[in-house]
Amino acid sequence: MYTAYERRLTSQLAGRAHPRHVGVIVDGNRRWAKEMGYRDPNDGHRVGAAKIKDLLRWCDAAGVEVVTLWLLSTDNLGRPAGELDPLLKIIVDLACDLSEPGSPWQLQIVGALDLLPARAALPLKAAADRSTSHRGGVRVNMAIGYGGRREIADAVRSLLHEHAAAGTSIEELAEILETDHIAKHLYTAGQPDPDLVIRTSGEQRLSGFMLWQSAHSEFYFCDANWPDFRRVDFLRALRSFANRERRYGT
Repeated sequence: MYTAYERRLTSQLAGRAHPRHVGVIVDGNRRWAKEMGYRDPNDGHRVGAAKIKDLLRWCDAAGVEVVTLWLLSTDNLGRPAGELDPLLKIIVDLACDLSEPGSPWQLQIVGALDLLPARAALPLKAAADRSTSHRGGVRVNMAIGYGGRREIADAVRSLLHEHAAAGTSIEELAEILETDHIAKHLYTAGQPDPDLVIRTSGEQRLSGFMLWQSAHSEFYFCDANWPDFRRVDFLRALRSFANRERRYGT
């Protein structure tokens, strides 16, 4: 019955509008581990990391062009070392796996890498560099050490440095400043904004995810914890998106 339902959902989506860019808040790994009786919350993160490849394949099949995965927030960096260090290793291992030769996915690390220890930041950057020649799959933004407010602050800082180097005064910049000027300095500059943002675990908030880019995004909140997220859940999110009339505030 599950397979039949999956086929039915797929057929319902044929010829319908689909998102170019999907943002995913992969939430509920620790909660899932606790509910499953695991003592180590990182067991939930390991199972959740293994789910990422499934999601990317589903996105490839659905014609999605960009996926942004929120894997580690700036707030998460305050967790105890006994939990944070294994989590960072899981994320680094995931990036290395996705960047292996023959993988179709091109990676970009988005976030404040300067906040990460070198043992994580360097291999993450190396994995992204290895994937630059990958073709055929979705572009994958791995949001690590990411916070939406931090991203906007970094964008403004970069904008100020750019204009200072060009000799523009603060007063002159204030006269010409438009939203597009800031957008060009975001971590995702040059990419389409997310059309659809999915959050798992039943929580119904953004928690700082892509605050600037999600101004006109559609949101889909799924009760399943991330390790339990299935293809039918993804297809339901796409169906929900296809059924909405997007007005962009007009």
